[in-house]
Amino acid sequence: MNTSPHVNLLESKRWNDYELLDSGNSLKLERFGPYRFVRPEAQAIWKPGLTSSAWSDVHATFVSTGEESGGHWKVHKPMDDHWEMKYSLERPVHDLRFKVMTTPGRHLGVFPETAAHWDWMAGLIHSAGRPIKVLNLFGYTGLATLAAAAAGASVTHVDASKKSIGWARENQSLSGLDDRPIRWIVDDAMKFVQREGRRGVRYDGIILDPPKFGRGPKGEVWEVLKSLPELLESCRFVLSDAPLFIALTVYAVRASAIHLSYALQDVMKGQKGNFDSGELVMREKSAGRLLSHAVYSRWESSLSR
Repeated sequence: MNTSPHVNLLESKRWNDYELLDSGNSLKLERFGPYRFVRPEAQAIWKPGLTSSAWSDVHATFVSTGEESGGHWKVHKPMDDHWEMKYSLERPVHDLRFKVMTTPGRHLGVFPETAAHWDWMAGLIHSAGRPIKVLNLFGYTGLATLAAAAAGASVTHVDASKKSIGWARENQSLSGLDDRPIRWIVDDAMKFVQREGRRGVRYDGIILDPPKFGRGPKGEVWEVLKSLPELLESCRFVLSDAPLFIALTVYAVRASAIHLSYALQDVMKGQKGNFDSGELVMREKSAGRLLSHAVYSRWESSLSR
């Protein structure tokens, strides 16, 4: 029987190298390391808290064309082609170091709001007292993978982009984790999970961070609301007999955390554990408002604490 989920606001509070400085007028003002940027943020329908001079003192602005991730960067002040940022995991204590740069799709190689997930899963793995195998689907530049590996897990990282995998491997070296057991796989997430199920491969933890729309390396089409139910069903068959956690994060779709929670409850039916669902948020430095970036649902074993 499905239970009505309680919706939480999950805030990543432990950043030093990133700040959400302000937001408003459908934009957000951010600091990534030493540089300040303005990026589109459709949900920021209020007025900015800082003055126009603060908003003009930036290194680059992403000018959107209105299409999905379409647009270009307008550079205002000199900056490096790429630079390094750091996030310090809470438990176990380990510094994740990673490369950051502007990309054609408005992103910079890190989604700061997901850091709360990194600390959560690293803490679970660190406390498990047994070998943990983790599957990270749509792994992008690998920061969740590196958090899990730093905590002692062996990780299989899957992404359709060879470029993202290369970036993730650079981050592995920057983080001092070259000796950790990480498999880097360029593949379509759906096909990979289904093959793993047929091969009898099992995982104790699964991380899913699917895009709204994407294509696999052989042109496979991904549309999140159409494709996600089949992927979640496939994930059921690669869970171990004693799963530790599963985390699902979804961006830019008309779905609520409640809907994700019900879908995840189907996957974890019969398993003893606790669900946590809600929105990933960051708090402005200017006016203290919370800006929602994504909806999430996650489950952890009741035996993990």
